[in-house]
Amino acid sequence: MDYNLLKTLKILIVEDEDRLSKLLKDAIGEFFFSVIIARDGNEGLKKFKANKPDIVITDIMMPNCDGLEMTQSIKDIDELIPIIVLSAYSDKEKLLKAIDIGINKYFIKPFDPDELIEHINKIAPNLNKRRKIKLKNSYTFDNNSRSLYKNDKLVNLTKREKEFFYILLKHSNEVVDSQKIKDILWDDPVSDERLRTFIKRLRLKTSKDIIENASGQGYLISPLYI
Repeated sequence: MDYNLLKTLKILIVEDEDRLSKLLKDAIGEFFFSVIIARDGNEGLKKFKANKPDIVITDIMMPNCDGLEMTQSIKDIDELIPIIVLSAYSDKEKLLKAIDIGINKYFIKPFDPDELIEHINKIAPNLNKRRKIKLKNSYTFDNNSRSLYKNDKLVNLTKREKEFFYILLKHSNEVVDSQKIKDILWDDPVSDERLRTFIKRLRLKTSKDIIENASGQGYLISPLYI
């Protein structure tokens, strides 16, 4: 068990039964950097956007927005985020749907918290590799802190600029659609011109070579390695 690595991870638990979420937090909380609780899928999605956890643990059957609906919304933002389902619900159709939308692991309640920690320990090294990404012209992006460095010196970025790098690097070497970028970065509708202006300013602040255009499609970043 790599306790030092586990201690760097942020966990989001989405569970509508307060007693169960508290029991789970008490059982695993000491192993991780932080454990955040949400009571349904809507709150879970908001806390995912606000806290950028490394792993999401969720129930399926919840009011307002269930675990599968929330998972789909989270995967639209970050398709690589590990999502673990904890549920008493063992319906085959629900399980197959969970697999289809990218659930990484499925535990049926009641479960042993030690098994959950063991699973997270297995995937933790891959999560760590995604954190510090080398880019062109001596830039490095730290996914954990959402920070950009030039020769180990911090580059001053706004929250939206950090999020932009984060989005593109979650889809390294793949074009991210302009509309998807606008939907994630802004709450209100945004014109193509505003997005172009935003990227132009970001290039002036960093480097014109890091962010690549895909004409008529969107933008991408090609790391040196991940």
